[in-house]
Amino acid sequence: MYIVCVAACPTGVAHTYMAAEALEMVGRQRGHEVKVETQGGMGVENEITADDLARAGAVIIAADVAITGKERFDGMMKLECSVADPIKFGEAVFEAIEAEIANG
Repeated sequence: MYIVCVAACPTGVAHTYMAAEALEMVGRQRGHEVKVETQGGMGVENEITADDLARAGAVIIAADVAITGKERFDGMMKLECSVADPIKFGEAVFEAIEAEIANG
């Protein structure tokens, strides 16, 4: 499954990129194709496109701050969590979104 993600922390530096790396790594290990947009000190990087949204089966928003463009994900299967969750509990984050998808 194709899953898009957004990672953002209050300072927009370390945890944002650590969460992005964890989401990509754990997602791949679980057989998913994952794209992670980061919103941090460098602005928006690896921005999720309209094509990405059209392909995506779900979105994971790992953020401790308000993210830009959240309305893009309205109507999608969505999991929202702390930016630290993918770093500490990556498997649980993906188990939760997979359960949401399975339950429709």
